[in-house]
Parts: sequence; C-alpha cells; structure tokens
Amino acid sequence: QVQLVESGGGLVQPGGSQRLSCAASRSIGSLNPMGWYRQAPGKERELVASIRYGITTNYADSVKGRFTISRDNAKNTLYLQMNSLKPEDTAVYYCNARESTSGTTYWGRGTLVTVSS
Repeated sequence: QVQLVESGGGLVQPGGSQRLSCAASRSIGSLNPMGWYRQAPGKERELVASIRYGITTNYADSVKGRFTISRDNAKNTLYLQMNSLKPEDTAVYYCNARESTSGTTYWGRGTLVTVSS
C-alpha cells in the first residue's frame, strides 16, 4: 500500500507557472510508471504526463513543451512543473502510480489548479 498526497495547486494567472508535488508514504522505487492526470469540470479524466523508470516521459499533446514531469526517488516525490499556463489547464490534477510487482494502481485525492486572471 502507498498513499499519494498532491500539493501545489492554487490560483495562477495565465502565462504563469506552478509546480505540483506528489508525496508518497513510502519508497517509490517500485512504482512504475508514475503520472499526472487531470479532470476539468464536465470532462473526463485525462493523462497529462507519465514517467517510466525515471527516464522515459510521455506528454499529452496539449501540454508538450510547457509541462515537465520528474521524480525524486530519494524524496519519494513526483513533480509536475507547469509553465505558460492557460485557462484550459484549469482542472483537478491527480497523481497516479502503478506498483510494478503487483500491478496495483494508486491515486491521490487531487489538487485544484485554477488558471484565471
């Protein structure tokens, strides 16, 4: 079992930056892949970015070039650096992780990011 807790959400102006963090309750070494999803009001949850083995990254077309996913195994934390934010990035952002040994998937409770002037 692992608990995932997101932080870093809030109100940001268009064009601004925000960094989200996802702190795990234990070592994340066996969690692979890890990723960020988001769900905007009235829309389905969608994959924003994922990272495998701390090396291979994948991004939704809508965030390529603006968002960067990374992980720090020493701090048991996953990050999402978001730059050049747009109003359409407004959503609840969820941390996701898959236990590589069992296949069990874990979710955080989410953090709200609102991009508005």
